[in-house]
Amino acid sequence: AKGQVTLLTGIQALVQVPLLQHAQDAARGWNTAGYISGYRGSPLGVFDKELLKQSKRLAAANVVFEPGLNEDLAATAIWGSQQVQLQLRPKRDGVFGIWYGKGPGVDRSGDVLRHANSAGTAPRGGVLALAGDDPSAKSSTVTNGSEFAFVDLEMPMLDPSGVAEVLDSGLKALAM
Repeated sequence: AKGQVTLLTGIQALVQVPLLQHAQDAARGWNTAGYISGYRGSPLGVFDKELLKQSKRLAAANVVFEPGLNEDLAATAIWGSQQVQLQLRPKRDGVFGIWYGKGPGVDRSGDVLRHANSAGTAPRGGVLALAGDDPSAKSSTVTNGSEFAFVDLEMPMLDPSGVAEVLDSGLKALAM
């Protein structure tokens, strides 16, 4: 409603991104779906818990959340979601994907991330990659930051400075 304020955490805003993307696609007349996969041990670990809490809303928006056994398998599954146009009679016009992993997982998934980035996305798809960095090694075995890995993989980076920018940046990343 007009003038209504909604308070969200950054993680809750990330869960809103696929819902907003689906709404935008529906307004365009597109029959799209979403696919989210990642590593549950990530510093973004509460992301999967919030996705599970919102599972009914996500399902109503044709968004599937399937945690990966590791970052590699999750990234490969997201890459596969971008190949919908290769099917003879696809059920959807496109699939937008969200991958998440921890910093060391960005390193170990470099091959699939590089190849998926090089292959591109479905015309009515798109992918958002989220890296849960841990520069002080609070939940990881080593300190990590993904900026240089993403530069090496030639993947564009967006660095939102607040919750509202998480929403905007998420939608922009899917559009790129």
